[in-house]
Amino acid sequence: MAYSGLREFISRIEASGELKRVSVEVDPVLEITEIADRIMREEGPALLFEKVKGSPWPLLINAMGSESRMAAALGAESLDAKAAQIEHLIAWVWSQLRDFSLLAAIPGALPKLLIAKSLLPKKVGRPLCRQVIDDKSGFDSLPVLKCWPKDGGRFFTLPVVCTKDPETGAQNWGMYRMQVYDDRTAGMHWHLHKDGAHFFEKYKARGERMPVAVTLGSDPAVTYASTAPLPEGLWEAVFAGYLRGKSAEVTKASLSEILIPADAEFVLEGYVDPEETRLEGPFGDHTGFYSLPDLYPAFHLERITRRKDPIFPATIVGIPPKEDCWMAKATERLFLPLLKQLCPEIVDLVMPLEGVFHNCVIVSIKKRFPGQARKVMNFIWGMGQMMCTKLIVVVDDDVSLKNLSLVAWKVFNNIDAGRDLVLSLGPLDALDHSSPQPRYGTRLGVDATVKWPEEGHGREWPEPLVMSPEIVALVDGRWKEYGL
Repeated sequence: MAYSGLREFISRIEASGELKRVSVEVDPVLEITEIADRIMREEGPALLFEKVKGSPWPLLINAMGSESRMAAALGAESLDAKAAQIEHLIAWVWSQLRDFSLLAAIPGALPKLLIAKSLLPKKVGRPLCRQVIDDKSGFDSLPVLKCWPKDGGRFFTLPVVCTKDPETGAQNWGMYRMQVYDDRTAGMHWHLHKDGAHFFEKYKARGERMPVAVTLGSDPAVTYASTAPLPEGLWEAVFAGYLRGKSAEVTKASLSEILIPADAEFVLEGYVDPEETRLEGPFGDHTGFYSLPDLYPAFHLERITRRKDPIFPATIVGIPPKEDCWMAKATERLFLPLLKQLCPEIVDLVMPLEGVFHNCVIVSIKKRFPGQARKVMNFIWGMGQMMCTKLIVVVDDDVSLKNLSLVAWKVFNNIDAGRDLVLSLGPLDALDHSSPQPRYGTRLGVDATVKWPEEGHGREWPEPLVMSPEIVALVDGRWKEYGL
């Protein structure tokens, strides 16, 4: 289903008992973080704080903070069900490319017309995000969180930063945290490999200010799409439309040609000066540590537009599990069908919550030739943002990745360090505090598959313990008799 906006999603999860309202006044400086942290560690409900100290606007947090709510955000019963839809679509497209026949393609293509239509964003002339235009208020009017004691200040933690390529006109929606410096200035924490940073470099080369619009609160499919590792140049509004099954509604910002989500609760319009940088951070990050201060561009606020009665969205990050872990889990499941199409030996892939996005990938493969595990490692390191994966563990296809104890048993028992550990120099995430230098270091691959003689295993591999099927069936049939 496609939600008309954030508040329809709020109604949906509240009706299912997955949202709690907090009616007492709470402080956005540290107190909300402590409350939300306790709830997130227990995989608890979304929270709507109705009275936030210093602001007239309520604050929503943990809206996508469970697998069920993350699936509901994408209009699905489960993340695997949504992934199955994507897998079916990819399989159909590839079959058409491989064995194209016009007569055969037409009947199969008819159901895909609605999907194709949903990919085209729909422009809205009188959007809800512009019910109120406010040129006087600044960041101080908003319930912006200070999350952790040693944070450099208050931070926008769930913004959709909307930008436009000055050369090609391509639009981009990305999620980059923003530290509030004063009532009308904030940091713009975009990393070098992000599209927003690419566009910024083009404005810098021209010596021009870069217009930027930051939206807060939309259909959660739009918010999630802004975090997805899409191919460079693919507008997130297109992906959001596919996830919704209905075109994402967009509108032109009031001060620029940037297209923004029309259903947003708040829109912060302004610019980034290419000649200005400011110290941003520290920030209590999703790694569970404070990321170090560094110089980043500054965003200057010129105007706030909003709904008449807006809701402010926020999140916190830190030691997992947190809400962002479930957004990462959605990425894991939704992008797996594409990875399997490009690398057919992949059976399943998981990114454990403890790996906080980029630190660990575990993959099972159908092994057909010597060295195949290393081939899969290099494939993963070559896929976009997965280049930053610090640890890749490869196991055979008979290992269920949902059973991390089983995975650990295979890893602990199946490897010889000299033969099965792969050290690979390459890019690392900017937030990786353990690398000897920023953004570059050594990644590790672990081949925990059964070894073949051609892979240097000079003796017979032992046979695993398996009970005979007859005894398993016998015990299954008599289980109630045992009284256990």
